[in-house]
Amino acid sequence: MTDKAAIRAIRRGDADALTRIIDKYAAYVGTVISSIIGGRMTREDIEETASDVFLALWENAEKAKPEKLRSYLGAIARNKAKNKRRDYKAELPLENDYIIIDDLCSPEDTLTEHEERHMVYQAVLDMPSAERDVFLRHYYFCQPTSKIAEELCLNASTVRMRLARGREKLRVKLNKEANS
Repeated sequence: MTDKAAIRAIRRGDADALTRIIDKYAAYVGTVISSIIGGRMTREDIEETASDVFLALWENAEKAKPEKLRSYLGAIARNKAKNKRRDYKAELPLENDYIIIDDLCSPEDTLTEHEERHMVYQAVLDMPSAERDVFLRHYYFCQPTSKIAEELCLNASTVRMRLARGREKLRVKLNKEANS
């Protein structure tokens, strides 16, 4: 069944068509969600968020364009994952002692992840304050660039430029540390 036929069937209330879409896109949706909330929450949280994505497709099938279904599901997954991450207040990713213990991770993997998080934490702290503030607001507190621009009395293009500069400095610093 093509995406076009599946969307038409979902619009008519065909649950089997939704099952086909889930089978086809579940791995992709899970990857998008994991990239945003993966290390912070349980596998059940990721699965719940993925279910929310497909429920949103079911409830809003009339908005879905079959030729752009993958992008549509990816956008929903990103938004649902960011909302889930925003609502999750138990752990902050910038704490020095932040460690995730996962039954599937070995102690070496956990230590490596902790060291990597600490390197990112230090690199973010070393950014100039203007870039650091924009970077933290966008990537850790999930604020859109328009809201950051409004709150800091900046142009949206200035915010995007600071984000790009911050990402580049972070990339260079982390690559330098990884190679030393």
